[in-house]
Amino acid sequence: MVQVMKGILVECDAAMKQFLLYLDETVALGQKFIIQDLDDSHLFISADILETLQARIDDLMDQISFPVES
Repeated sequence: MVQVMKGILVECDAAMKQFLLYLDETVALGQKFIIQDLDDSHLFISADILETLQARIDDLMDQISFPVES
């Protein structure tokens, strides 16, 4: 029997993929969201977690970047 799930295909580099796998493993966003680990650079994730995931990644990027002053 075929099972249909609504999701989003995500293409990412190895470092971002490891971060997403970590978030999924530790249930850091309140639920598991990776439906399928497809290959080295693609994940199929749940569509309903997208906004939360984007906010978490934006926060991470803000923490690791620094302002450039001239």
